[in-house]
Amino acid sequence: MQLRDYQQESIDALYSYFTENKTGHPILVLPTAAGKSVIAGDFIRGVVQRWPGQRVLLLTHVKELIAQNYEKLMTLWPEAPAGIYSAGLKRRDTKHDIIFAGIQSVHRRAIEIGHIDLIIIDECHLVPKSGMGMYLRFLKRMELINPKIRVVGLTATPYRLNSGSLIEGNDRLFTDIAYDVGVMRLVDDGYLSPLVAKAMENEFDLSGIHTRAGEFKADELNALTDNDALARLALIEILAHGRQRKSWLIFCSGVNHALKMADMIAEHGIVTATITGATPADERDNILERFKAGQIQCLTNCDVLTTGFDAPITDMLVFLRPTQSPGLYVQMCGRGMRLAENKKDCLVLDFGGNTQRHGPINAIEPVIKEAKGKKGTPPTRTCPVCKTIMAASCTECPDCGHKFMRDITHDPTASTAALLVDFEKFNAPTTKWHNVNFMELVRHKKMGRADSVRVIYETDGGHFNIWVCPEHGGYAERKAQKWVAEHFPDYYDDMNTTEILEVVHDIQQPLSICVKSAGQYPNITKFDFEECRGESLAPF
Repeated sequence: MQLRDYQQESIDALYSYFTENKTGHPILVLPTAAGKSVIAGDFIRGVVQRWPGQRVLLLTHVKELIAQNYEKLMTLWPEAPAGIYSAGLKRRDTKHDIIFAGIQSVHRRAIEIGHIDLIIIDECHLVPKSGMGMYLRFLKRMELINPKIRVVGLTATPYRLNSGSLIEGNDRLFTDIAYDVGVMRLVDDGYLSPLVAKAMENEFDLSGIHTRAGEFKADELNALTDNDALARLALIEILAHGRQRKSWLIFCSGVNHALKMADMIAEHGIVTATITGATPADERDNILERFKAGQIQCLTNCDVLTTGFDAPITDMLVFLRPTQSPGLYVQMCGRGMRLAENKKDCLVLDFGGNTQRHGPINAIEPVIKEAKGKKGTPPTRTCPVCKTIMAASCTECPDCGHKFMRDITHDPTASTAALLVDFEKFNAPTTKWHNVNFMELVRHKKMGRADSVRVIYETDGGHFNIWVCPEHGGYAERKAQKWVAEHFPDYYDDMNTTEILEVVHDIQQPLSICVKSAGQYPNITKFDFEECRGESLAPF
């Protein structure tokens, strides 16, 4: 199987991370439908083949994902020494070098599983940052067996509603994001189906709904949506928009709501089924198989099919389930982004106001939240460009001017709402070359981060900054090495911050720089060491 470019990049990033970091647990951030099972399978194959004797455990929470991940590895590597430990799949293999397991089945079976060198957790956003749930209890027991065990997380949403980013906070399990590929890149490259959103005339009125633990109160939502008149209004719009769509997936606010919508839709001659947490396993499997095969056109559900569900033919999503969780919102959107034959896009009908509430799915930047009753620093956010830490309320980095994309606003009266923002087009970016008059390098210090170098280019069009971070690991380090190779051609490209500043007198100053500007956030994209380009426009 030929890996896609970003899939190979993510695997290379993991190898680089473990080579450079003797401790720590990284996350790969990949959109739904990016092929996490392929990435996990190829990485596991490489680890076991290169280092015989290593044992790997891939954990997840639903049997469909367990089977999917196992089958993908066996496709990549038919001779793989792999087994399954899952009560739902009626297998309890423990002696293999590679085990695919359900957390519900193994969380009390650490001794039975035995020594493991690497644990990969699929949908790792389900792992709490603290407490003693199944995942953390199991991991602590596995650490007692092997104190050097390493953990890798896979997710499309590296944050939780109640605690923010998975890699922030003193009690976090995961320490770094080793690789993050953008949704827009995969859509543009033809690997994901685009989403098209329509604003509904009969959106739910949530003004009387209270919030508990950061989410709408379930009983109040159920009371609101379990209303025949409201359901009929939603039905009219669903039927109108769904005429040209082949496969509908509807997210409802409660079990009764899901059953009611299914009955009302079926009355119009549409083959419909419902799945809830109480649906028997055999019946559930049969329904899902028929839905994926196109035999069932409409499938309603309540809090069941947000993760671990793969039906590429889905070309219409209906959100009758309002949520304040950005993770749940992104996961629901992801159910429609897989490619299928003759599928041009996926239509999203949002009756819950989620698109206006959260914005584009590739521009969500959750902030750190302190646990209730704990003393600590105020909520913060970290600039992705220069790593400056600032108050969560900041809309712009005070050091480098980066504008946080979450602050994009939406017109609630528009006929459509953007589910994906094209960063290349946001704020009408312009690209220009500027002659460099002189440049200055200064040490940039931030508490809790390794020092970096702030480079200031004084040009005929003003001054522009770039942050060189050779000790921050991952993409930042690779970017720094490229910058060093261009500006210090007579030195090694793996110099640290101190070494760069010690030999600053030997720097090769570019004659001009190419600057891409979008709003208040200019980005230096190219350096020219051979000629001055002035203000002339250049292709980018």
